[in-house]
Amino acid sequence: MAVGWAKDGAVQEEIDAGVADAVNRARSRLGKGVSRTHCEMCEDPIPEARRNALPGVRLCIGCQSELEKTESGGSLYNRRGSKDSQLK
Repeated sequence: MAVGWAKDGAVQEEIDAGVADAVNRARSRLGKGVSRTHCEMCEDPIPEARRNALPGVRLCIGCQSELEKTESGGSLYNRRGSKDSQLK
């Protein structure tokens, strides 16, 4: 199939790169080591149930929620690349 200037398999490579980025981001968020007893941002106690459920937890639920809101910016690349988005 002719796709213009892109080489064969370029679309699949972009999809694979997007999936790999998402997997790497998710793995980087996994806790490691011993959980903290108090939140490292606000110093509130972290419930024992949370510490047991998430090994290596460092933040309370409130601080973790705020952190996730700020990190949900997404990718800086336009992987969809439609002509309309390139013309704007």
